[in-house]
Amino acid sequence: DTDWAQIDLLYANLERLQPSPVVTLNRAVAVSKVRGPEAALDMIEPLAERLDGYFYFHGVKGALLKQLERPDEARTAFGRAIALANTPAEAAHIRQHLDRLSG
Repeated sequence: DTDWAQIDLLYANLERLQPSPVVTLNRAVAVSKVRGPEAALDMIEPLAERLDGYFYFHGVKGALLKQLERPDEARTAFGRAIALANTPAEAAHIRQHLDRLSG
């Protein structure tokens, strides 16, 4: 089993030692497993402007919104992630999530 609480703690320490929006985004994934998607979404919303051009930000946001049963917002986030994908594999992975929202 994955110890998400420990991963959250490790990212919290890294955030304190070397703060960056990407570290916070990564920590939010662990937080979503420990405290739920709403807490994680609250963590990443302040990063939106700085990470707007970052594929992973929109992928994580879409996944959190999907978990919160906010499909329209999730579609928007997944669509942005697809537009920012660096490889066909990244785009295909996000497309799978998007397709699950539609059907």
